[in-house]
Amino acid sequence: MVKIVNTSGKRKMAIARATFRPGSGTVRINSVPLEVYPNEMVRMKITEPLLLYPSAIDQIDVAIDVNGGGIMGQAEAVRTALARGIIRWHNDPQLRDLYLSYDRTLLVNDSRQKEPKKPHGRGARKKFQKSYR
Repeated sequence: MVKIVNTSGKRKMAIARATFRPGSGTVRINSVPLEVYPNEMVRMKITEPLLLYPSAIDQIDVAIDVNGGGIMGQAEAVRTALARGIIRWHNDPQLRDLYLSYDRTLLVNDSRQKEPKKPHGRGARKKFQKSYR
């Protein structure tokens, strides 16, 4: 029987779904290998769980599908899904403690959302200027 682990991560409007399978150690995000992912800052954000535990995905292939939100929201959703999957694959409580001590958002979705726009203003809080003369 082949071991498969499915996890997900969310940030703002972005949702990432990750599938872990036995393999050669590749990470693909929307069918694009992580090594050639376009933005370097985003790539560094995504690889944080892998840097904390370098041998995490040696014999694992990870396929991550992410949609919605902006580029950084997607990156944080992907890193959450990746870290959760690594913990579920290895089933190691020390690894969980390592991730939690580094950054809690690696394992817990950040529930903050954009505040909705209100009437009589340009955004959520800003109001149109009032002139008396």
